[in-house]
Amino acid sequence: MENSRHAVVLTGAGVSTDSGIPDFRSPGEGFWTRVNPIYFTLHGFKKNPAEFYRFGMDLFQDVLNASPNQAHLALAELERRGLVHSIVTQNIDGLHQKAGSERVYEVHGNMRGACCFRGCARRVPIEEVVTLILEGQLPPLCSDCGNPLKPDVVLFGESMAPDFNEALNEVRTADLILVIGASMRVAPVNMLPRMVENLVIINRERTMHDRKARVVIHGGASEVTRLIIEELDRRA
Repeated sequence: MENSRHAVVLTGAGVSTDSGIPDFRSPGEGFWTRVNPIYFTLHGFKKNPAEFYRFGMDLFQDVLNASPNQAHLALAELERRGLVHSIVTQNIDGLHQKAGSERVYEVHGNMRGACCFRGCARRVPIEEVVTLILEGQLPPLCSDCGNPLKPDVVLFGESMAPDFNEALNEVRTADLILVIGASMRVAPVNMLPRMVENLVIINRERTMHDRKARVVIHGGASEVTRLIIEELDRRA
């Protein structure tokens, strides 16, 4: 990192587990072990948006109530020091921004807002969606046209968020990519590490890119990023 000119960090769900947000694939604990992913596909939402909200409410509440953890704070500090140029994240929780990171590309969208899905394309803050659900409206509906409201998250089968094209440009420019807390099982994001020669991976489990990486650390995001900051301070 000290020798790189344009380091990009790619983060996944493992960065936010210490904030109380479950990851998706951990045996016995991952979100997909408790909920059928079919409800989080574009087809599933079109067919039954009420089930999308019914099964997703616990996750949505975890996301909306979460605070940044050590990993988010460490990455924001690395950006302030000029050692990280930007963060590409698959997460929808907005915790990188809450921690102070400024250049964040949310390739799977976010939970800050929602839009009318099939009608007038009206946009609303996510707080309005939560209010409607708490009032018993499932699915929450657009007040203008009566169609379901969908959070600004990318469902399986949807196009990537607009940030993805900017993230591609960042990765094309990068001379180092640091993958943290990402299983690398979801396309097309899992192809980004192939675009950079220098690859470092920090993840609890093995990933498809471990053999290509110059450094692989099997550990938790919070602990390893804390140690990185400590080592940089020691060298300084």
